Amino acid sequence: MPSKAKTGKKLVIVESPAKSKTIAKYLGEGFIVEASIGHIRDLPQPSELPAELKKTSVGKFAVDIDHDFKPYYVVSADKKKKVTELKAALKDADELYLATDGDREGEAIAWHLLEVLKPKVPVYRMTFGEITKEAIQRAMGNLRDVDTALVDAQETRRVLDRLYGYEISPVLWRKVARGLSAGRVQSVVTRMVVDRERERMAFKAASYWDLTGQFGADAGSFKAKLAAVDGAKVASGRDFNDDGVLTSKNVAHLNEELAASLAAGLQDASFTVRSVDTKPYTRRPAAPFTTSTLQQEAGRKLRFSSKSTMQVAQRLYENGYITYMRTDSSALSDEALTAARRQASELYGPEYIPQSPRVYTGKAANAQEAHEAIRPAGDSFRTPAQVAKQLSGDEFRLYELIWKRTVASQMADAKGSTATIRLGAVAADGRDAEFSASGTVITFPGFLAAYEEGKDETRGDEDSDDARRLPNVAKGDALTASEILAVGHETSPPPRYTEASLTAELEKRGIGRPSTYASTISTIQDRGYVRKQGSALVPSWIAFSVIRLLEQHFSDYVDYEFTADMEGDLDKIANGQAVGASWLRHFYFGEDSDPGLLSIVNNLGEIDAREINSIPITDEITLRVGKFGPYLESSAATVDPKTGEIVESPRANVPEDLAPDELTAAKAIELMETAAPEERVLGTDPHTGHTVVAKNGRYGAYVTEVIPEMTEEQIAAQPVEYYKNGKPKPPKKPVKAKPRTGSLFKSMTVESVTLDEALQLMSLPRALGEDAEGNLITVQNGRFGPYLKKGTDSRSIGSEEEIFTITLDQALEIYSQPKQRGARAAVPPLAEFGPDPVSEKNIVVKEGRFGPYITDGITNITVPRATSLEELTREQAVELLAEKRAKGPVKRTATRKAPAKKKATAKK
Repeated sequence: MPSKAKTGKKLVIVESPAKSKTIAKYLGEGFIVEASIGHIRDLPQPSELPAELKKTSVGKFAVDIDHDFKPYYVVSADKKKKVTELKAALKDADELYLATDGDREGEAIAWHLLEVLKPKVPVYRMTFGEITKEAIQRAMGNLRDVDTALVDAQETRRVLDRLYGYEISPVLWRKVARGLSAGRVQSVVTRMVVDRERERMAFKAASYWDLTGQFGADAGSFKAKLAAVDGAKVASGRDFNDDGVLTSKNVAHLNEELAASLAAGLQDASFTVRSVDTKPYTRRPAAPFTTSTLQQEAGRKLRFSSKSTMQVAQRLYENGYITYMRTDSSALSDEALTAARRQASELYGPEYIPQSPRVYTGKAANAQEAHEAIRPAGDSFRTPAQVAKQLSGDEFRLYELIWKRTVASQMADAKGSTATIRLGAVAADGRDAEFSASGTVITFPGFLAAYEEGKDETRGDEDSDDARRLPNVAKGDALTASEILAVGHETSPPPRYTEASLTAELEKRGIGRPSTYASTISTIQDRGYVRKQGSALVPSWIAFSVIRLLEQHFSDYVDYEFTADMEGDLDKIANGQAVGASWLRHFYFGEDSDPGLLSIVNNLGEIDAREINSIPITDEITLRVGKFGPYLESSAATVDPKTGEIVESPRANVPEDLAPDELTAAKAIELMETAAPEERVLGTDPHTGHTVVAKNGRYGAYVTEVIPEMTEEQIAAQPVEYYKNGKPKPPKKPVKAKPRTGSLFKSMTVESVTLDEALQLMSLPRALGEDAEGNLITVQNGRFGPYLKKGTDSRSIGSEEEIFTITLDQALEIYSQPKQRGARAAVPPLAEFGPDPVSEKNIVVKEGRFGPYITDGITNITVPRATSLEELTREQAVELLAEKRAKGPVKRTATRKAPAKKKATAKK
């Protein structure tokens, strides 16, 4: 068979279309660049396996657990067309270049392409950390084979996540709620948020007092704070533990009375400077960005979510503006060091760069140094001003942040001096009071001329002195005192995690990979385990139940060190120091005294679902996590005042926007005392004989009928059905009839609604009659108020009460008028948050067809279901709009109308 003729074409495959367009600009003639659009195959759901595999060792996970945990991959349905296109392009190519990302996932995509395309031409693996002409040329000179160790590590991670999720999630379904999921990293991250909330719930505040005063000298005045009384340091927040107990020894703990008397005794005292201590101040720049630090800083400075940060960074990378955005390394290449130093010198002066380049190394647990830090792309950097017109608002802001951080990392230290003044006096009652003030003066800004790193909220911030310039005073100088005030404080609980601080903690502990932090934090919010309150992450009560079950029955799998060690093991596989199949075998089946996941799942024993879903709030009140959300239940016996009988334990719904640490004993008692009755019997429907009740549901008050279940005698009396062999079938349990229901009008309550009103509400929709064409017109109540309906034509009416009074003639009159679109009175916005920092348009929340949404008049985003309007903040609104912008406009494929077929003309 003759060999295929040479075409001179070279096929290059990358992951994304944007990346393919950018690379194509830098490759010479003969190169064809195609995008796989991510992974082309994955593990199917077990239910999608071929019938012959479902009863084999592959059937449970789509992974062959008896044969080295070999995955059973299938080409995704939406990728079959793409695979066909790639195979067709490969037929015309003499060489194949796999240019997917250089991390584990990119290596796995390249391997999957090899497995599916089965090329018969030379294959080369090409990787680059940035998409520039110089980087592509360097990559072409450093071609290699697919790294099987990296592939093994990624495949092991994929199989591990399948085993973990498919074994543990069903336990959550049975004991907590359907639809929940467990994940190797997801569950541990949820536990971190829950643990922080537990700390806040257990926290006991302690009070302490100190003094502040304004002091004047010839050179100027300054503010100082009481530091010591009779030589003993004044207690501050750091001297108390979370139980409110003073733990430091030899400190003066002032209460209100002592502080007030000391302030009064110092009103006429003579203050002098006791010491002036000046020290040199030096501050070094932060390292260039890694994936983790970029997410943290974008969260602090730009109010981006982790997910939004990575979406914007992905676009910047694919379009050639920054280097690869998934990296643990803070190192810069020689070319980048030269570019950063040259730009700093040009913009700020040669004195702003140190004599030799700064070299940074990773400090995080399990850090990998495979990639360079995130920096502007190229051997010479473009300034933000040079790219401003080419980038969207969010892209520009993130590029500017990366550019500033990179250039600043190669600049000189900030220099200055820090002065501490100690001053004192003796109070009228003989107590010696010493005050202190500190200030820093920057004499050479160094890197601060370009950039200053942000910081997260920490406890004790209120105790720190502000950096400020102090007057030039000397020991022994007399000072005038004014405004000496006693100031009270309370210790604060540990601050909740924000996305930025949670990312920092995950990196510090070595849990998960920085490249997955954004998706993990997004997942725990999407699953309903965590919601945002401002920028703080607040766990739901269902998260408490999930973590409690996992801690009690799968303790290793939510242990922080165990999870970090697992990452270390996966890194060994990536480095070729271990084999994935052996590691998975030990993880799943266990070894010697170390039980595997399978053994733990098979020997769970009895799990008390009620106990798992119960959290005591007081001795008598317990929070329960139920099917329809959390509620409070009292164990105290409740007696019906009319009958004297003990009735069902009273309950109260828990507001969705109430954070767990806010559900104190006092709040629980208040909710129980003010709770509306869950159910009130209104009477009997005279037509059906069914009892009608009014209830308070999770989504509002409503009325419904109680349909009694059939008795065993009634079931047995049903007609008997028979099998084909003549034997009788067992009696079927009848399908439960759906009760009629109706939401209460806004003017009604559970306590006030009557039986007649309830019967009317349950009768809706109400038929008014037909129009001249025979179309039925009905009136009913909807989410946006009462309305008429005729086929697909709906018309709003005035008030809910009109539902029962409007006539057919009135309805026909409304339908005779043209449908008013946009002519209704303008509805005021539900909330306003001021101008958006990007569009500078006013941000408002409006009621839409599918619920409330946030808009600046340009970008719209639905308010997340987990966020109530009452707790929605400006920061959240800005962040949600930024995230929506980061995704870009929704691309709609144009539908072409097929050309009309030509009519055949008859032959003459």
